[in-house]
Amino acid sequence: MRHTLTLLLIIGSLFSVNGQMKKWTLEECVRYAVDNNLTVEQAELDLENAKIDESDAIGALIPSLNGSTTISSNTGLSFNPATNEPTTNTILNVSGGLNSNLTLFDGLRNFKRIQRAKLSGIASQYRLDNFKDDIRLNVANAYLQVLSNKEALKVAEAQFAVTEQDLKRTKELVESGVSPRGDLLEIEATAANQEQQVVNGESLVLISKISLAQLLQITDYENFDIAEESFDIPVSDILSNSPKVIFDKALSFRNDIKFSQANVDLASKDLEIAKGARYPTITGFFNYNTRYSDQNNIFGGFFDQLYIFDGISYGAQLNVPIFNGWSARNNVKRAKISVDISKIQLDQQKLQLETNIQQAYVDVTTFLKAYEAAEKTLEARRLAYDYAKERFDVGLMNAFDFSQAQSRLDNAEASVVRTKYDYIFRLKILEFYFGIPLSLN
Repeated sequence: MRHTLTLLLIIGSLFSVNGQMKKWTLEECVRYAVDNNLTVEQAELDLENAKIDESDAIGALIPSLNGSTTISSNTGLSFNPATNEPTTNTILNVSGGLNSNLTLFDGLRNFKRIQRAKLSGIASQYRLDNFKDDIRLNVANAYLQVLSNKEALKVAEAQFAVTEQDLKRTKELVESGVSPRGDLLEIEATAANQEQQVVNGESLVLISKISLAQLLQITDYENFDIAEESFDIPVSDILSNSPKVIFDKALSFRNDIKFSQANVDLASKDLEIAKGARYPTITGFFNYNTRYSDQNNIFGGFFDQLYIFDGISYGAQLNVPIFNGWSARNNVKRAKISVDISKIQLDQQKLQLETNIQQAYVDVTTFLKAYEAAEKTLEARRLAYDYAKERFDVGLMNAFDFSQAQSRLDNAEASVVRTKYDYIFRLKILEFYFGIPLSLN
């Protein structure tokens, strides 16, 4: 126990409050997490790659242009380029040229690759936005966990403070001979138990704050804390909508659904591209070439020869796929299977979304009832505790029965805190599925 307290004190010193410490609101945490998350940064880079792919696809429709030059020197037996006779002289040859190629027809695959690149960019954007949605929910859950633990800690501290007063008073009664020593021992046991709950509560607060900071990828734990706010149950009419209504609306804007649909579109476009390989390919070409040799002095100098010996060629080439080991046919089959797989994944995503919404809807109604029941229980336990305290103060109740009444009150107050934030988070999840931004207001 002593080592545990020492560890908590060390961790607690990391979170020592000072006047300069920033207090993070939920909105600030969500915004910071989205802006600094490494997964989001990677998805943003994937989006940049998709834009580059689109540029590549557009470039494939533009004629290529390449230049080349060759300089060679031959010593020994070779052929004179001017007379075409064998010679043993040292000959310097220079040649150069430009060539250009343009795909005139390839089964429209290049056009479809441009369309696919645009679809890929859209899918990458949906994927990025879906990552951000997940981060928002995770941060909201972690933030509410810190709030819940802080509020539970305050309850535990308040309970311990009351018990310390009871302990002080009981000591006086025991010392004066009014109360038996057993009452003092019972109150001391209750105080020790509550002190342990305070220590455990402090530990939970620290751990939950560290978890939230790690989600935000903040390592400066000692200067991280959330805003000291107390949130009441938010007013919401989300339950006035049926799960079917919420699901239908979620289908229209949820990024995970859009991403899955974009994957279906991508697979369909890949199928069109695969089918294009069955068609002939027509390629146009244009070449310009020239040369120079130091053995051709009769034709003039360097530039004169380049002018005299230059020439062009142009034309078109037709390639007709006849047999290629069934690769084109098999690629079409694979593409069809990919389309079917992507459609199944889309249906699974919709089914999972509907299941999540149904579960969230049930959770909201369940935790609302649990919270309302916990509040009623707390009210009853508080009245019972007040009555027990009155009897204990006048000596009509022993310390054991009084500590039991206090323990039931402690449990009831803890249950209210727990069910309150359980309900708030489930409510926010359901609202999020309905397109309502995350906020505790």
